[in-house]
Amino acid sequence: MFIDDILNYRSLSIVGMEKNTGKTEALNYVIRQLDRRGKTAAVTSIGIDGENVDLVTHTHKPEIKLPENTIFITSEKHYKQRMLSSEILDISNRRTALGRLVTARVKMPGKVILSGPPTATWLKENIQQLQRYNPDITIVDGALSRKSLGSPAVTDCMILTTGAALSTHLPELISKTKYITQLINIEEYETKNTDYLLNLENGIYAIGGDGEIHDLKIPSSLLLEQYHDRLYAYGSTIYVAGIVTGKVLELLRVQKEIADTTLVVKDFSKIYASKENVRAFLKKGGKISVLLKTRLIAVCINPLSPSGYLMDSDLLKLELEKALDIPVYDIKK
Repeated sequence: MFIDDILNYRSLSIVGMEKNTGKTEALNYVIRQLDRRGKTAAVTSIGIDGENVDLVTHTHKPEIKLPENTIFITSEKHYKQRMLSSEILDISNRRTALGRLVTARVKMPGKVILSGPPTATWLKENIQQLQRYNPDITIVDGALSRKSLGSPAVTDCMILTTGAALSTHLPELISKTKYITQLINIEEYETKNTDYLLNLENGIYAIGGDGEIHDLKIPSSLLLEQYHDRLYAYGSTIYVAGIVTGKVLELLRVQKEIADTTLVVKDFSKIYASKENVRAFLKKGGKISVLLKTRLIAVCINPLSPSGYLMDSDLLKLELEKALDIPVYDIKK
């Protein structure tokens, strides 16, 4: 069972491919199973999770339930709204849009809304700081969003949730899920300047042969076309601090230096390009690397769509396992 695999790692993120694919159900399941094993979890979030109503679809959402002794980080706003008893362990000096971050320990079980650090570096720091409280594992409620500077790939391992909310057409669901797993498995780029690069919020940079960073004075990957003449001023390893779209890959693909080009991004979730765009880029000799890489240990499925369509759970599990070569679970079963 993947719960036993989780305990081989210090940190875990749980990431949904789409709303209503069962991310919060998976989070609650993992926390519950760890508690039954007498293990202590620390939890935080990228973005906000735990509301009982989806703000987009207005459908009911499962709430996050924390057992006694769980350590959690959330914003001041959501700490005040908690429906559990807890003791405060720490309050951050820095502020998010929802206030400072509160670290607390659950004294009596209950429900909470999680809203954690907004950036990858701050999230990494929080995971490290939580070690002082000796949790058996730290869990990050993840996100795949271009609006978030946080990254689920800061954790050692990951669970991905998918299901009928992504597509009720089985071949399409499998294809989309397989593509994301391929992105998760992109190779890590080794550099002594990882933390410096992670702190860059936008722009495009060259990484020199000895690791030095050169600002190419390109404000955004979305403006790459009008500045493409600057791309190879300092070599062919290019770091994009923001998102990478299909248009970016297409523009790089037609450059004469493409066979020597290594494109570096923060992590897999920053690639907003179709599998066709990625395949074409790689076929011309381009390479893609990530600063943050995590290990995908399981996929969890929700066969029920928000509209009420129910897929065959056993068939979905079987076909996904064949396509992904990774354990797949319907945790409600």
